[in-house]
Amino acid sequence: MHALRHDILPPSGVEFATTLKLTPSTITGSSSQDKLPRVLTNVVVSRSNLLRIFEVWEQSPQISTYIEDERERRAHVRKGTEAVEGEVEMDEGGEGWVNMGSVKATAKKDPSTVSRFHFVREHTLHGTVTGMESVRIMSTYEDQLDRLLVSFKDAKIALLEWSDAAHDLVTVSIHTYERAPQMVSLDSSLFKTELRADPLSRCAALSLPKDAFAILPFFQTQAELDVMEQEQNHTRDVPYSPSFVLDLVNDVDERIRNVIDFVFLPGYNNPTVAVLCQSEQTWAGRLKEYRDTARLYIFTLDLMSRNYPIITAVDGLPYDSVSLLPCATSLGGVIVLTSNSIIYVDQAARRVALPVNGWAARVSDMPMPPADKDLGLCLEGSRLVFVDEKTLFVIRKDGMIHPIEIILDGRTVSKLVLLPVIAQTTIPAVARLLNDDLLFVGSTVGPSVLMKTARQEVPLELPAQHTGATAINFPDSMDLDDDDDLYGDSQTATQATVGATLGTSVTTKTRSIIHLSLCDSLPAYGPIADMTFSLAKNGERFVPELVTATGAGHLGGFTLFQRDLPTRTKRKLHVLGGARGIWSLSVRQSQRVNGLSYEKAMSPFSAEIDTIIISTDANPTPGVSRIATRTAKTDVSIPTRIPGTTICAAPFFQRTTILHVMTNAIRVLEPDGNERQVIKDMDGSLPRAKIKSCSICDPFVLILREDESIGLFIGETERGKIRRKDMSPMGDKTSRYIAGCFFTDTIGLFDVEATETTPAATHTDKSTSTLQAAVAAGNRSQWLVLVRPQGVMEIWSLPKLTLVFSTTAISTLENILVDTCAPAALSLPQDPPRKPRDLDIDQILLAPLGETSLVPHLFVFSRAGNMAIYEALPAPASSEQTDPPHPNPRTAFLKVKFHKVVSKTFEIQRVEETEKTVLAEHKRISRTFVPFVTSPNMECTLTGVFFTGDRPCWIIATDKGGLRVVPSGHTVVHAFTACSLWESKGDFLLYSDEGPTLLEWAPEVQLDGCLPYRSVPRSRPYSNVVFEQSASLIVAASSLQARFASYDEDGSIVWEPDGNGISFPYADCSTLELISPEHWVTMDGYEFASNESVNALTCVSLETTSTESGSKNFIAVGTTINRGEDLAVKGATYIFEVVEVVSDPNWTPKRWYKLKLRVKDDAKGPVTAVCGINGYLVSSMGQKIFVRALDLDERLVGVAFLDVGVYVTSLRSMKNLLLIGDAVKSVWLVAFQEDPYKLVTLAKDVRKRHATTVDFFFAGGDLAIASEDEEGVLRLFAYDPSDPESRGGQHLLCHTEFHGHKECRSTIMIARRTKDEQLVPQAKLVSGFTDGSLSTLTPVDEAVFKRLQLLQGQLTRNMQHTAGLNPKAHRIVRNDAVSKPLSKSVLDGQLLSEFQVLGISRQNEITRQIGTERALVLHDWSSLIVPW
Repeated sequence: MHALRHDILPPSGVEFATTLKLTPSTITGSSSQDKLPRVLTNVVVSRSNLLRIFEVWEQSPQISTYIEDERERRAHVRKGTEAVEGEVEMDEGGEGWVNMGSVKATAKKDPSTVSRFHFVREHTLHGTVTGMESVRIMSTYEDQLDRLLVSFKDAKIALLEWSDAAHDLVTVSIHTYERAPQMVSLDSSLFKTELRADPLSRCAALSLPKDAFAILPFFQTQAELDVMEQEQNHTRDVPYSPSFVLDLVNDVDERIRNVIDFVFLPGYNNPTVAVLCQSEQTWAGRLKEYRDTARLYIFTLDLMSRNYPIITAVDGLPYDSVSLLPCATSLGGVIVLTSNSIIYVDQAARRVALPVNGWAARVSDMPMPPADKDLGLCLEGSRLVFVDEKTLFVIRKDGMIHPIEIILDGRTVSKLVLLPVIAQTTIPAVARLLNDDLLFVGSTVGPSVLMKTARQEVPLELPAQHTGATAINFPDSMDLDDDDDLYGDSQTATQATVGATLGTSVTTKTRSIIHLSLCDSLPAYGPIADMTFSLAKNGERFVPELVTATGAGHLGGFTLFQRDLPTRTKRKLHVLGGARGIWSLSVRQSQRVNGLSYEKAMSPFSAEIDTIIISTDANPTPGVSRIATRTAKTDVSIPTRIPGTTICAAPFFQRTTILHVMTNAIRVLEPDGNERQVIKDMDGSLPRAKIKSCSICDPFVLILREDESIGLFIGETERGKIRRKDMSPMGDKTSRYIAGCFFTDTIGLFDVEATETTPAATHTDKSTSTLQAAVAAGNRSQWLVLVRPQGVMEIWSLPKLTLVFSTTAISTLENILVDTCAPAALSLPQDPPRKPRDLDIDQILLAPLGETSLVPHLFVFSRAGNMAIYEALPAPASSEQTDPPHPNPRTAFLKVKFHKVVSKTFEIQRVEETEKTVLAEHKRISRTFVPFVTSPNMECTLTGVFFTGDRPCWIIATDKGGLRVVPSGHTVVHAFTACSLWESKGDFLLYSDEGPTLLEWAPEVQLDGCLPYRSVPRSRPYSNVVFEQSASLIVAASSLQARFASYDEDGSIVWEPDGNGISFPYADCSTLELISPEHWVTMDGYEFASNESVNALTCVSLETTSTESGSKNFIAVGTTINRGEDLAVKGATYIFEVVEVVSDPNWTPKRWYKLKLRVKDDAKGPVTAVCGINGYLVSSMGQKIFVRALDLDERLVGVAFLDVGVYVTSLRSMKNLLLIGDAVKSVWLVAFQEDPYKLVTLAKDVRKRHATTVDFFFAGGDLAIASEDEEGVLRLFAYDPSDPESRGGQHLLCHTEFHGHKECRSTIMIARRTKDEQLVPQAKLVSGFTDGSLSTLTPVDEAVFKRLQLLQGQLTRNMQHTAGLNPKAHRIVRNDAVSKPLSKSVLDGQLLSEFQVLGISRQNEITRQIGTERALVLHDWSSLIVPW
């Protein structure tokens, strides 16, 4: 069987982060730096195989006018006191970002600037990232930009830099150590390589197995390069000298074994490394024999002489030391983090310890002060970060932030002082200080946050209640209530800090407190523990919604994914019609004074609201156009009907009139619909061809006719009329054009450079700088974009019509469009008329996209169904690059280039061109780009584009997610407009297959991911989730922590806490919750014992006598009862029924349900997996599988059992077949027989493999068994008794191994229905992973598979892959039992998706080499990648 593995969601969260000046916009002194917003730095984050680049912008805290207007209208919200996104999101669940005490609104103090993330680029890599560092190489001195160093799981280091020409990362070099002797060891797969760089970029080190480092030295000066060149014949353009492997045991010291962590220290002449290791390994049960086994070694790397002298050696550190943090040069030394204490070690081997609980003194003999009696902190999972030279933050795994002050006595450190908690933030995975006052905390299980730290000197004379140890500011500059006792006893906190400051500054009598404020957050939902499909409503239709249990700790909850953007229908407006177009316009009433028209003064709020809707239909012939307004109530009245079809309508003359374009006339209408002026589109007395499209941009009008000729009109504000505009600068007036649009640049990106060679240059420059004459608004420049039939796109400046940009690369949708500096092309009419071609541009639009900052994007759609979206970027004028023999006739050059960000292909069903009947006109589908501005909520205003037609989609760009194309879910959309006629800025009016509908986006939908999603924070994580179909409810098992005490067989407690800071340990426990997916309220629950946790949860259909059909759905639960390490673990099986009860009329869901416990069946071992088969319950218990029947709805009766492997991880059934996945014994295929009852083993995998999930996978007549293991290896097994290798069918044959590099926690089998519908649909697997990604496994036909496999080979060999990684090697699984890798039968969707992004000419070149056609390959690809 052949299949395609394709990721439908990338990894979520941040595991590694680094800050650097990567893109040119970050360089101080550039033109963008003197005005806001300005780019402070870049933050590059990664998780698994996803690398994302952000810019941190410092911008003025602008509030959109809509928010101001809304606030004035709804006066119950005070200005500026709302919480920002992220804080609101977390506070709904009761666990806020900053939930320390209550908040009172104080006088508003607007911060002068705010810091925000802005998305730049993202890359899905063919490798798993294990570290990132910023380095400076010799070329940094030329361009002032840092380089990015990335390490990968298979011991590779890539050096990347930013290329302005490609507007992307390019690979400088890749260094691979996978063949080093250290990597050949058998356990190298368990080892995680780590990357560290010297603070002065003299070298970088990558940790390898067997206690070794790979060292990559960088040249910093020309002198180093010259010395190296003399020694070895090196080329000059390489920024590094040869790397080498440093074996710590042989080259440095034989006691450096079992490296725990290592860091480079600042302030040394040579690169200096501190290594934390454990030469003798121990654990809690061996502490009487071996304790304090950790050691710290500090040695220098002399890269020229290859000498490594040890400066400092410290032994006797606690065995639970986990990480190192280098101190600033002024202090020297390192901070060692252990589970129970924090230790400072200086260069002279002096140690200063700070215990945080009572365990520190019990597990270590190291001298340390006694712990505070009330202190009982756990530091496992904590992250340390310095915020200034003498203050570091400890961010614990529950997000609590503790400052630690380092107290100096002269120049030596005397003690460490732990201050009280100042805030709660996300669960940390990485913490980085971006600059002096910005702190970034990245999380793998939830949102990552950007915080601002500010120090404030407070005089000590303040009353005690005003001197809490530290304070925190909310995002909108709210202060915490001083009267609330936030941090425990403020007196003790004050004394601690006084002691801290008195040693250094006795005279000033002030103390320094830290303020923290939340600037921004990167949304994420974390690992997917389990998932299920439920039903949700999108408009009027029911659609599948994927409910996933995500997050951890207080960030746990549910994340709901839909394939299409979810909307809510507000009303049906059948009276409007509009199958050929709808326009919702905001037109103001004007008054005429002395021949000039002025609009009436109105309140600023109502000025923005739409007042008129124009709709048009093709039937009855010759069409009808309606002008509708809103009556006093919410109804629509249509005072005016006009025969004929409307092509376009827009407000004109500063929104005082309507410009109305029909198929043969251009009309100027008064706001009440009366005609002010009409221009018949005639050539003398002869009628011209019909107008097929038009673009209106006050005061210009462009019309495009069916014979590909154009007309240009301009409005004269004084007369209030329009006239034809002279088009002679554009060449012959009979020139042909296939598409065109206007663009108004409001942000000043479009900048023209005029040449000095001709006298016209000054005139051109003047024309672009004095546009205010043409436009009454502020600094807006207007441009005309035209496409000629031969595939040339030209941009002309208005109003003087000067050619400023020309490119021929648009017809083949190349990745970058730059000005070719060519003069205006010729496109005269052809005889006979030109026939349309596939690569003709059908639609073009230049419009802004974005959230807080708008960027112009170019939208292109060709007749063949190819859509490309380009981002406009500033570029140097290209007038210098052409040096023709004769002078260039062009006088002006636009300093802009276009970079392709999205490329999609749509299936187009075209009507034959010969059909010109009325029916053909009725069936015609118009595919157009419609720009819109919407405010789905008060905090957010989005500028986007809607693409109509039979593949309708929303095109949206967010600050943190970049550009996304989201399907709308409609079968076809004929017309679309944003509509605020009903005084809501979030409404849309569209004519779809359901008729004209007013709709809005579903609330709280997030659009920064590949699929639209909603977060349901619950402040606790869930381990299992299932959908109960009969009542349409969610049943979920929450995963909690409870104090654990160990008892002996007699029930006596074995141990109790016996000292200060000593406490009981925690153990997992669970509760079962019955949740309504409509309102996300918990209806009922079941609480298990405090030492009992849920392993398996499923909905099974069991035979019962209580229903007519003889079967009923029940909820089956398998649990583990943990009794400590001295007693054997037990388990239990529970059967619950969901029953309806009488609800209170005041309750939100009208129907109310409860969980009724039917059966509790104790087991001698843990019940790790359950499923149903033919009306019976299958459950595992230890090493056995039991099949049981439900008897009288009150007990389980065993009917069959089977001895299986060691630990059953998953059970799946289909008909009477059962699949068993085991942690050691891999996969078993078993059949269940009912007469007589027995389980028969059909076949099993004889190799030792860990199977975390197993599933049936079938298509047509073929069946395979898919299994995943904890390393992320996907295996496909075949059951084939006719194959001699299967020993008559006893052995399952492993035909395919495909490396996914991430652990799968949950899989769902869904039906995939193809066009040639068979009786049994194909099976498709959706898998959820621990890094938050989702992927699908889809069956592929033989013919399609062969094409795509050839294409995959071409893409592997002929494309530049990011970071120089090898896609083929990335998927190969190490298997010593076979001579060739078994990765042939599964296609790599991540690699194949790169084909769609290429330009058309490159696509044709690649497909020609494999003997197929580009269109066929794209058709195959688009049919396979639908999420579900």
